[in-house]
Amino acid sequence: MEIYLPIAEMSVHWFVVLGMGAAVGLLAGMFGVGGGFLLTPLLVFYGIPSEVAVATTASHLTASSMSGAITQWRNRAIDFKMAAVMLGGGLVGTFSGVWLFSYLHRLGQIDFVVSAGYVILLGTVGGLMLNESLTALRAYQSGQHFRAGARSHHSWIHGLPLKLRFRESRLYISVIPPAVLGFIVGVLSAIMGVGGGFILVPAMIYLLRMPTNVVMGTSLVQIIFVTASTTILQAVHNYSVDVMLAIFLILGGVVGAQYGVRIGARLRGEQLRLLLALLVLGVAIRLLFGLVARPEDLFSVVVGTP
Repeated sequence: MEIYLPIAEMSVHWFVVLGMGAAVGLLAGMFGVGGGFLLTPLLVFYGIPSEVAVATTASHLTASSMSGAITQWRNRAIDFKMAAVMLGGGLVGTFSGVWLFSYLHRLGQIDFVVSAGYVILLGTVGGLMLNESLTALRAYQSGQHFRAGARSHHSWIHGLPLKLRFRESRLYISVIPPAVLGFIVGVLSAIMGVGGGFILVPAMIYLLRMPTNVVMGTSLVQIIFVTASTTILQAVHNYSVDVMLAIFLILGGVVGAQYGVRIGARLRGEQLRLLLALLVLGVAIRLLFGLVARPEDLFSVVVGTP
């Protein structure tokens, strides 16, 4: 049975969309990622317009991140002060990203920008993850101890002005780095439909040197408000949020995440990172092929002048 998506202006099979949400939820449960960087390309592959895929994925991420943040709040694992600073930068980034999104849409370049951005982003992240996971697996097989991403000292961060004390994170640093991180995530959320957790979490650990136990919850709080504001702005300014599509994606994601957690508990961390790296690189290669391959139907669009 097919359902009609009023904003995307197309009919899709409800089981396929539900399956996409379940698959991304499964991956989110297995790997501990939001899944937005995989869901948006999957929707584009299926034929959903890029602007609808980006905006609707943001609404999906808001719902999925909220459940995780509630659990972290119950465990007292959130630095709300740090989240507020990052959120300030994130909201500015979201407004900037939505404006840029609208501009690119008017130029007719949004499909290319989204695809090219994903190729660069997923190719970089997937390559780094693949290298680290293979190194960890080799170290495990040889009986050596491997520490992923050893921290380094960043004296330049401690020399920046506008310092605040973040008690939950046990830090006394400038508000500039977390605000800039929030801004970057806000722009990515608006243009590419990602929560940014796969960038934000490593940056909080290795750049800001936050304790690991408060990183995930703090990141989720920031992602909730950034993706929610992205959804609202995209709906108001670009009319690109498809509620019907979002409902089926959220339903599938909730079910898939439950099974993903169970599967992930049976695999080693190195194996999980390797599988995720291969998946991310596979999506990047598929998007790259779509950019460089010769289309079946060649056509040109001429804009006439009155």
